[in-house]
Amino acid sequence: MNSLKDFLEEKYFQYNQPGFIPNDPISIPHKYSKKEDIEITGFFAAILAWGQRKTIINKCNELFGLMDNAPHDFLIHHQESDLKPFLNFKHRTFNATDTLYFIHFLAWYYQTHSSLEEAFLIGQTNQDDAMENMLIRFHDFFFSFADAPSRTRKHIATPARKAACKRINMFLRWMVRKDNKGVDFGIWQKIQPAQLICPCDLHVDRVARKLGLIQRKQTDWLTALELTNRLREFDPSDPVKYDFALFGLGIEEKF
Repeated sequence: MNSLKDFLEEKYFQYNQPGFIPNDPISIPHKYSKKEDIEITGFFAAILAWGQRKTIINKCNELFGLMDNAPHDFLIHHQESDLKPFLNFKHRTFNATDTLYFIHFLAWYYQTHSSLEEAFLIGQTNQDDAMENMLIRFHDFFFSFADAPSRTRKHIATPARKAACKRINMFLRWMVRKDNKGVDFGIWQKIQPAQLICPCDLHVDRVARKLGLIQRKQTDWLTALELTNRLREFDPSDPVKYDFALFGLGIEEKF
């Protein structure tokens, strides 16, 4: 266990540095300095994060170009006619219907809230295991409008459907984790790093299994919990920092 921890620590320091940013979707929110813009672009970038990283980055640049690269201002002040260009936006199965609903919800939300963190606090209990309830409540809140398209629900994962919730967990890592490495933002204060769940994507899942950190056969919410609980043995206050190590080993070193 000690040698595995040392190995993961070494890889965490290797990959958690500014050189990681340009080729990763986290580069999108790093283009902005306004807190709301970081949240909005980070949220979209995480939700759109499947497929080739270069393609994800290009599609995000396209999307925010339609918002004049000022997403918060656009959401607050846009007119109905400003939405027409979004009818042609598509990434994989995320289409115009999904895009327009996301804009609709976020525009409504930011009229009365200063941070998206508050939307995740609906299920907050200040317990290390509170994240399951927080993600379920966030999903339900996000789709609380009567006209929410049923097809769009698949783009916000929830433990209620047994999903590993890798994209939402990645977004939360970006917003919550605090260190001096310059990659994660750490701009949210009420959700703590100890509460985060490791984003269990294809690369992380594969490497974690090779290292014996996952025994569960399928990849679902319980798998994400199993992996995170193992990582808590190495660092209880910041277990998800090892996402850098596992992801880096998987995508950069083909471990």
